[in-house]
Amino acid sequence: MGIEDKADQLKGGAKEALGNVTDNEKLANEGKADQLIGSAKEKLSEAGDAIKDKANEVAAKVEDKRDEAER
Repeated sequence: MGIEDKADQLKGGAKEALGNVTDNEKLANEGKADQLIGSAKEKLSEAGDAIKDKANEVAAKVEDKRDEAER
């Protein structure tokens, strides 16, 4: 999860709140969109990290098997 992703979510929350207080539906909707974008980016980042972790785990197992076979 990146700082930018959280910043998008926070910025979106502030926009939405300001839009609600000022009865500005467009601003509130922009805020909701910013929050969704930040959340989506965060989920993609987490998924990418999980894939990298799994790939490293598999690579380590392959290397261990190779080392065992060479002995």
